[in-house]
Amino acid sequence: MIKNLLFDLGGVIMDIEKERCVASFQCLGLPDAASYFGDYSQKGPFMLLEEGVITADDFHRTLREAIGGQVTDSQIDDAFCDFLIGIPAERLAQLRELRKKYNIYLLSNTNSIMWHSKIKDEFKKEGREREDYFDGMVTSFEAKSMKPDERIFGYAVETLGIKPEETIFLDDSQRNLDAAGRLGFKTLLVSPGEEFYALLTAEGL
Repeated sequence: MIKNLLFDLGGVIMDIEKERCVASFQCLGLPDAASYFGDYSQKGPFMLLEEGVITADDFHRTLREAIGGQVTDSQIDDAFCDFLIGIPAERLAQLRELRKKYNIYLLSNTNSIMWHSKIKDEFKKEGREREDYFDGMVTSFEAKSMKPDERIFGYAVETLGIKPEETIFLDDSQRNLDAAGRLGFKTLLVSPGEEFYALLTAEGL
């Protein structure tokens, strides 16, 4: 019996576009900005921030050194958050509806800068807080590991108090789903252009 729905954030709940972020960092003067960003994970200081290995202050200092110019923390943060487009209101409404039947959880590769700014603000569209949509949340920077590393799934199981066999994990990366599947999670791929609630309905959920 499925009791829990475990959601990825970017590409599933929140729309993202890495090209906007790359363009913004190029405008700030970051050399070879595109090399830092992959489809499902980042590289260099961006990855270290998502893993919780470095702090936001460390990240700002490293980026300033790489850019070699006078840029502020706010300029760096704004460029980084351009990765995020936003959350359509219908998805927020669907999360609230699903929560009437299931425990709803979040498992996201993200970083402290986005988490405490743009992501937090997007969940306020209905006059609610982020915590009003989920029974529990796990982020990579707090877990000190990133999907598809199996350690973050183990961290989620322990922290959220869920059983993999009672949980469907929804993600836009097959690699992440494969890692979860090896640990006993049920999985559902959310491809570009698909809506998680339509896929769940098709599964009879």
